Amino acid sequence: MVTSKQSTTYEVDIQDVEYLRHGDNPLLARLFRPRGSGPFPIMVELHGGAWVRGDRLIGNAANEALARNGVIVAALDFRVPPIASYPASFADIHYGIRWCKANAEAWNGIPDRVGAMGTSSGAHQAMLLGMRPNDARYAALPYSNGARQADGTLGCVIMVSPVIDPLGRYNYAKGLRDDVTPPAGMAERVVPMHDLYWETEENMIEAAPARALAAGERMELPPTLCLARSYEEAHPRPDLDEFIMQYRKAGGPIDVHIFEGEGERILENISTPVAQDAIERMTAFIRRHLG
Repeated sequence: MVTSKQSTTYEVDIQDVEYLRHGDNPLLARLFRPRGSGPFPIMVELHGGAWVRGDRLIGNAANEALARNGVIVAALDFRVPPIASYPASFADIHYGIRWCKANAEAWNGIPDRVGAMGTSSGAHQAMLLGMRPNDARYAALPYSNGARQADGTLGCVIMVSPVIDPLGRYNYAKGLRDDVTPPAGMAERVVPMHDLYWETEENMIEAAPARALAAGERMELPPTLCLARSYEEAHPRPDLDEFIMQYRKAGGPIDVHIFEGEGERILENISTPVAQDAIERMTAFIRRHLG
């Protein structure tokens, strides 16, 4: 168990706020704000769901737990299929990061120092945005409220059980790999969502962080924390190992903690010892890198 230096427990205000609008369709952020003068670090939280399912409410319990530890959390909704495919969600999230920076002072947050975190496909999105903060496709939506301008650079990234290589997981689900074997029925569950979001295998390759590093792409390398189980049937372990190797080879700082065994998702039941340990590790990491 890792114990955070932050011992104060805060009361938390929770509210849904529109952070972006596409035509008549608002996108909401659920804000978890510790009561107090702060300044508090800010983390943008991205839900999982194979890039297609899920919403900002999935991580409520873990996000509130982090806020009680003194972290502002903004859990974002973003466009998913059938409304829009890659890279639309990245553009929404990039906008959300800049929105958080612009509003940090009003929230008693730390200005210009925002991190991102996510589970499964949300972890992939957080990581790739951290590595490509200046990608024109991801930064395509101008910030338009007239407030101070901010960029999409991330101060840190936390990945929980990431699906870090879209093509690797696609081929895994289809049973096309020799190094890992998927559980029964995975193709029926997973492949259609990959097809909806990514549309082509070329997009899956282009958006795989380890493949980009191996190909020599110059990328930002924010401090990263990775939490995973030793076996996760939805996430082929060799892909995570490859990413960790490539990230460290490129000089990226990454802390990795693997919880032994399999079972419920790490943050699914916040009362379990594994989840409590994960929250403390996340809190300590955020404090170390965002203040």
